[in-house]
Amino acid sequence: MLNFKIIIRTIGFLLIGEGLFMLLPLLVAGIYNDGDSLAFLYSSLITVAAGLVSMGATFKAKKEIGRREGYVIVGSVWICFSLFGSLPYLFSHSIPNYTNAFFETMSGFTTTGSSILNNIEEMPHGILFWRSLTQWLGGMGIVVLSLAVLPAFGIGGMSLFAAESPGIAPDKVNPKIKDTAKILWNIYLLFTLAETILLMFGGMNFFDAINHSFTTMATGGYSTKQASIAHWDSAYIQYVIIFFMIMAGTNFSLSYFAFTGKPKKMFKNEDKTE
Repeated sequence: MLNFKIIIRTIGFLLIGEGLFMLLPLLVAGIYNDGDSLAFLYSSLITVAAGLVSMGATFKAKKEIGRREGYVIVGSVWICFSLFGSLPYLFSHSIPNYTNAFFETMSGFTTTGSSILNNIEEMPHGILFWRSLTQWLGGMGIVVLSLAVLPAFGIGGMSLFAAESPGIAPDKVNPKIKDTAKILWNIYLLFTLAETILLMFGGMNFFDAINHSFTTMATGGYSTKQASIAHWDSAYIQYVIIFFMIMAGTNFSLSYFAFTGKPKKMFKNEDKTE
């Protein structure tokens, strides 16, 4: 029988994380003063409150996640994240229709890249940043990020890792699941930072560079410009993005082996079947 309490508790924990990430576009909105700051403040408060209520209502849940619970959590979290992630679009009136807002958010978190927007450059900076951030979080998976923190709450994450990242075996990188999650996210962050710097050398300002780095690493393709990369008409920018598209599309375990001086393991067959 499914342990519904731990499912609700874990999703609540993840919603708190989503609400805290909304503070980043709140900061951007404050810097550019486009009038969407309150939209992110309200959205963050509502999302964190929902997470706290979920965790408080399941305080006595048995803190063990089996494989079935792992798949239910991972499957459900995309829906929950999109439900709450749509709020900034609605509160800012950037996308007043909830169906369209939900579509845009779900497309972001799942890194699908489809969009209903045809006036991208008219959007507030905070909204554009949130739009790109949803793809970046979905690219590696906020579930994987949470695995570095869940053990502190006494919740095991092996089944979540298996459900979220079926192509990466924990023993390929590090035997401890939380350490594996930290390593993968550190590589993700390193690539994002490196691409941002290189794009700025190509003529992008910091805002455009960080947004395109977010969506490149997620292999999602959201842009801050209606014409996307064609807006800059730069072969240098295109080659930088092509390189990081390849890196993002490659198993990060291989990047880890390259960074730690174990290039031979990149070509080793890990299949133990006879």
